[in-house]
Order: sequence, then C-alpha cells, then structure tokens
Amino acid sequence: MRTVDIQPDRVRLIDQRRLPGELVILDCTDYHQVGEAIRTLAVRGAPAIGVAAAGGLALAAAALRDSPPDAFWAGLEAAAAELRATRPTAVNLFWAIEKVMDFARGQKGEPPAAVAAALHRFAVEMAEEDVAVNRRMAEHGAALVPERAGILTHCNTGALATVDWGTALGVIRLAHEQGKQVHVYVDETRPVLQGARLTAWECLQYGIPATLITDNMAAHMMRLGKIQLVFVGADRIAANGDTANKIGTYGVAVLAREHGIPFYVVAPTSTVDLRIRSGDEIEIEERAHEEVTHIGGVRIAPEGIAVANPAFDVTPARYITGIVTERGIAYPPYTVSLRRLMQGG
Repeated sequence: MRTVDIQPDRVRLIDQRRLPGELVILDCTDYHQVGEAIRTLAVRGAPAIGVAAAGGLALAAAALRDSPPDAFWAGLEAAAAELRATRPTAVNLFWAIEKVMDFARGQKGEPPAAVAAALHRFAVEMAEEDVAVNRRMAEHGAALVPERAGILTHCNTGALATVDWGTALGVIRLAHEQGKQVHVYVDETRPVLQGARLTAWECLQYGIPATLITDNMAAHMMRLGKIQLVFVGADRIAANGDTANKIGTYGVAVLAREHGIPFYVVAPTSTVDLRIRSGDEIEIEERAHEEVTHIGGVRIAPEGIAVANPAFDVTPARYITGIVTERGIAYPPYTVSLRRLMQGG
C-alpha cells in the first residue's frame, strides 16, 4: 500500500489524521480535495505532498480535457496557484508543481485531452521516481549505521511521509533489513504527535525495535548513552545547509552536538533550494492554535492563553554532520558540496 496512489480518476491517500486508530483511504476526485488533504495534514511529509499535488494537477487537467484551449490553460494555472497556497515551507510542494507545469507548458500545441493524458502519465512517473529516490537515499544512509546502534528520530520520515519507503526512517528500515541491531527512539513530536502516532506505528509494521519517548526525554537518553545517531528529514534546505524541519529539530541538533552524537539530515535533492542563501530566508508556517491547546479534541490549556504554533524550525548548518541525498552524502562546507550534488557530481 502506498501513501499516495495516483489513479486516472482520483488520488488515493492514506488519511494520516486517522492513524494509528484506524487505516482509512481517502479518495480525492478533484484538485480541491487534494489541496484540502495537504492543508489539513491528511497527507504530510515533504515528498508526499509534492507528489500528491502533482496528482491534483493531473485531476484538474482531466476535468478540463473537453474545454477550449484558453479555458483549459487558465483552469490549470488556477489549480496550480491553489495547490501552491496550501503550505508555505516544504519546497518539494513548489518543486513538484513547477515540474508538472513546465512539462504541461511544453505540450501547449496539443489538444487539451492529449495534455491531460500526458499529465496523468507524468504524475505517475513522479510517484515511481520518488520511491526509487528513497531507496537510493536509504542505501547511502544505511552505510552510516554501525552493526549496533540506538537511533533517535523526530517527526515522521517513513513511508507515510513519501510515496513509499521513506527518508530518515527509510535509512533505518534498510539498516534493520540488512540485519543490523538498531533500536529507534521515537520522539513523540508535539504538537501533532507525528512521532507517537505515525513513526511508532510504522516501526511496529516493519518489526523495528522502538521506544516512544516524549520530546523532553531526548537529552536524558543521550546522557545515558542509549543514542549513537540521529536521523531526521527536511522540508527545505538552504544553499548553506541550514535546514527547516519539524519544530523541535533544532533542539535535537543542539543536544546531539553537546553529547558528541552525529546528526544527519536525510532528504532528496528536490528539498534543496539553492535560490535561498540561508535559513533566514525560509518562510515558517504558523498553524492553528488549537493544535497546541487541544489533544484529540480535548482542551488541555486554559481559555484565553496566548499561543504560538510554528510548524517548523531551522537547524543551522554547523550542527549538521551530513546531508544524505539520493546522489550521495554532502558534508561541510555545504555551499560547495550541495551545489556539486545538485549539478549531479
């Protein structure tokens, strides 16, 4: 089962809001529904939302296939704009939309029906490529894992964050399948609990030994010597290696440095944004205050209290040991190594 499955008449998604209580498939039959799924975290994880958006554009094109060319192109551009507006931080979303739109614009001489059919095939190919990219990242990252290791993760970076396989958790999954004795320490990841709800669930599915901890237990576990590596994902990586990821990642990186523990980011090259020089230029999404004041619909904070809810923070490049991509591992100085990887070398 894939997190994102692009069909001719729908985009099928695992509804991650319902896990771990129940496994529910969400059928999105138009791009508005895909956009709402991205906005409400029914689908989340930078690679997954990128491919989901590509599927949404394919649905928009299919709905417009019998329209006159001018109406077709205007409708497709409107769909792209709506999907871009769903979430601001993860660059994969914008990368995927632009990749689809560039491909579509290259078909402008063709009838709308032919363009729509081509866009569906292109979106399916993007989904397949995401899986292949994740497997290559896993191979590079698993080589960093010793025969026995405690590994801390933050947020969810498994198959649920991608089309299939995963980024940081994909590395751990492959190391486990190679017979290495790994034990995962799963940060719960407040406020939406992607670690507790999703990563813990995935570890159970794969049979990977894992222990769920609250976010504020990480330093204690490091001090006790239970953690030898940290692997996290990314939503946007600046040209200098500064990395935006789920809120709390920065704190984990600082703790890892204090305890002498290697801290690795695992992300496809589509997450690298060489247009921005540093993390200071990354827009940080502010989400609904109810995510902080409520858990499972139950209020845990007093009425009237001021709330901040940034969904991401930026880890400075100086705390990052290496950045694992499908093209290899980048090491400092990232201004040199990331550009080289992006150029294919």
